Amino acid sequence: MTGNGALSAEIPAVDLSSDASFKNGFPHGFFTWLRENDPVHWHAATPVSPDGEGFWVVSRYADIMEVLRTPAIYSSDTGGERQGGGTTLKDERAAGKVLNYTDDPHHRVLRGLVNKGFTAQAVGRLGDELRRRANLLIDDFPVGEVFNFVPHFSRELPLQAICIVLGVPQEDRGQLCDWIDHGLEADSPNVMAKEYVVKIRDYARGIIAEKRDDPKDDILSKIVHARLDDEGGRALTDEELTNFFILLFPAGAETTRSAIGGGLRMLIEHPEQLQRLRDDPGMIKGAIEEMLRWMTPSIYKRRTVTQDTELGGRPLKRGDKVTIWEMSANRDSAMFDDPFTFDVARTPNRHISFGFGAHICLGAGLARLEIGIALEELLRRIARFDLHGAAEWIPNNRLLGLRNLPLSVSLKEQNP
Repeated sequence: MTGNGALSAEIPAVDLSSDASFKNGFPHGFFTWLRENDPVHWHAATPVSPDGEGFWVVSRYADIMEVLRTPAIYSSDTGGERQGGGTTLKDERAAGKVLNYTDDPHHRVLRGLVNKGFTAQAVGRLGDELRRRANLLIDDFPVGEVFNFVPHFSRELPLQAICIVLGVPQEDRGQLCDWIDHGLEADSPNVMAKEYVVKIRDYARGIIAEKRDDPKDDILSKIVHARLDDEGGRALTDEELTNFFILLFPAGAETTRSAIGGGLRMLIEHPEQLQRLRDDPGMIKGAIEEMLRWMTPSIYKRRTVTQDTELGGRPLKRGDKVTIWEMSANRDSAMFDDPFTFDVARTPNRHISFGFGAHICLGAGLARLEIGIALEELLRRIARFDLHGAAEWIPNNRLLGLRNLPLSVSLKEQNP
């Protein structure tokens, strides 16, 4: 590390604002160097940096937790003289209006609308139906042939689950997910390219109108007809409603598929770990947490500094963008023994794949349910998994999506 904050010649710089830097997965070597040498690193602006600005990169677990525990200083909304903000690198005009782009007290009000649909009891009721659907997907595996596990299973099960939860017609799920994937893969300063956000927004407006006229027993209907008691009993605006959909549907459809697909890949590559789960299904609960730690599907969040402060010995100024990299935290040797070892029996396992504090992931319980059912049914019915080539990733610096996982399977003899 040189005096002006530049990287030494020993480690090649990685442009973290470029999706192309993630086309082969997460740049672990770069972040290992940062944790050891420059844990609060100033990332100068590059030609593709959103808003033409540099930003801070926080890589150690302890420093990231300090940010997450101090929302008064590190805002999910905005700070300084900014007119936009939010939790992605690019300043968004929706800051202060979308659930994950707000701070308390408004964040608490919006979150309360959705919390009721994600209670442990509500999520638990989905178990039997998701297990049935998982087995239908396994029934359709082309046994003995090489196929892409992602569209056959790891994308499809979470996609069907979020459709149930939100009350989205199952026949619409493929088109919606294709828009999400294309939006994530497109070269754009936004997490998802605007043209695809517009397509999802237009769809959201239509289904919101349907829920307004004919509400069902789903989260989206509850949100459409909700009243904000803490804000004069008003209903949510059309913009707020579409923002909810644009947040919840992609989050439910995209992230869990990587945990399922990437986690299965690690089990296949580590047959001794896979055998431990076959011998003792009681270990699946711990395996779920290790898969989540390993994959960390949402790999960074952004905050905005609301007042001059110091973090890790570095001076941060009011209005600065700060990025916290959960994937890096989940490989921090100060928190995890042998962090680059995949261990289904790892304990303790204090990963932060779902975030921490007020903004902890709403769908954490649903994600764990989906991953657990996927593991249980795959191990119960599949006798052998064989990989056929490397995994392929969606090039995106925010959501580490799995695009292709080629494998073949053979079924056990017993019927499901």
